[in-house]
Amino acid sequence: MNGGKGTLEGKVIVITGGGTGLGRSMAYRLAEEGADIVLAARRVPPLEETAAGVRQRGGKALVVPTDVTDTAQVNRLIEKTLSEMGKIDVLINNAGIVRGERPKAMWDITDEDWRTGIDVNLSGAFYGCRAVSKYFADRKSGNLILVASGEGFRGQRNSFMYNTAKAGVVNLTRVLALTLAEYNVRVNCIVPGFVDTYEYQPEDYQKVMAERRAARKLFVPVGNPGQPDDIGYVALFLCSDASDYISGGCFISDGGGLAGGFATTGYAPNVSLKEGMA
Repeated sequence: MNGGKGTLEGKVIVITGGGTGLGRSMAYRLAEEGADIVLAARRVPPLEETAAGVRQRGGKALVVPTDVTDTAQVNRLIEKTLSEMGKIDVLINNAGIVRGERPKAMWDITDEDWRTGIDVNLSGAFYGCRAVSKYFADRKSGNLILVASGEGFRGQRNSFMYNTAKAGVVNLTRVLALTLAEYNVRVNCIVPGFVDTYEYQPEDYQKVMAERRAARKLFVPVGNPGQPDDIGYVALFLCSDASDYISGGCFISDGGGLAGGFATTGYAPNVSLKEGMA
């Protein structure tokens, strides 16, 4: 492999959900370490902005508009990357729904709500891994990284799709790691906690999250939400040769939230269910 331990020189890394949020921050960090980045998401303008940032940091960037819930588009993402970049070293399945709306009661959740939440946050990760797995197996080398959430380890009132899907991502990671180990393919999962990604998000979403920031600090033992680079450095480690012996792991970066039991359960003794739904 090119480069020394901890460097990404010569690696081609595909990132779904690469236009904003954690996807953008990971793209920038990995590009600074020498990687060439392929960016996939539905919205083209944010992808182009991220691509420009990657190039400013010295990496090549390829934009491939992709809806991860559409298997044909996911397959095209892998095919186009191989055609234009020549290889794939790492696939980071980061795409997920940014949920700004208020939670619904279970009886108000439609079939479409359910399918959308599960497909974007879980099925899309499976489709990406499936699309590249034969290439990795034939090559006898590959690296799959999935992105879950602390909410995949805890229940949360009225968060049926997101919590269920992210829990599925955690176990999908383990199943993939055991399945692909014989082909020298590593599979790991990043588990972020509360992370401030305001600068990478649309203005309307920035406003929603700013209102929640003060309350969220109460659930983080270290006293403050994470920053995008906190996740970027975890991705850097998992993409690098330094993690070559690691597979099937879940790497939690949440300021001690899960360890202390301070997950976003949506429950507090002095808040009624009715108030929590308001």
